[in-house]
Amino acid sequence: MYAIVEDNNITQYINFPKSVVIGDVRYPAKIFELWSQSEKEAIGIYEIVVDKTNYKDPAYYINTNSTYTFADGQVTESWGTATAKQLEDSFWTQQDSDDGDLPDDKEVGDLKVEGLKTQKKRIVKQQASNLLAKHDWQVVKATEVSDYSVPSAVTTYRANVRTKSNEMETAIDNTSDVDALKTLYEYTNTGTEADPVFTRPLGEFPTLEN
Repeated sequence: MYAIVEDNNITQYINFPKSVVIGDVRYPAKIFELWSQSEKEAIGIYEIVVDKTNYKDPAYYINTNSTYTFADGQVTESWGTATAKQLEDSFWTQQDSDDGDLPDDKEVGDLKVEGLKTQKKRIVKQQASNLLAKHDWQVVKATEVSDYSVPSAVTTYRANVRTKSNEMETAIDNTSDVDALKTLYEYTNTGTEADPVFTRPLGEFPTLEN
């Protein structure tokens, strides 16, 4: 992405190479490919440098809109300070009602904003449910067919899935801030460079041993 700078002010953004008019001269799109950086900058075309110092994972943070600045011969796209998303659920309060902010279809104590913990735990529950559902037919069959019983490996597996689901939810509940929650999902190599093993603090659901 490029910007056109005239009299030290950004006057136009260029998302892809195209013919441009600068001053009284029209330049063909090929200059973006054929001209050197210094040649383009000589007529006011600058490739935009992206500075993501303040940009954070949008799954956990609310980023500001990006801004563009021209300084010291460089056009930079940057972001302001990101705001962490809400970790805990919040609820409508009596103060909200007194201030006239309580929606007509809500009551004091109703959920106002769902926090990241609730969202993440719901995903864990759904993942566990999907794993258990694959073998639900065996559990049903065992209740309907007298000479059939659920294989012990499946019974153990289903119990382990439930245990791991509870452990994951507890780990999520125990996080004190958004960064700690994010860290639960970050994989690191706990093996070696030659034999890497990537794990995350949250762990993984068990697999069924054949």
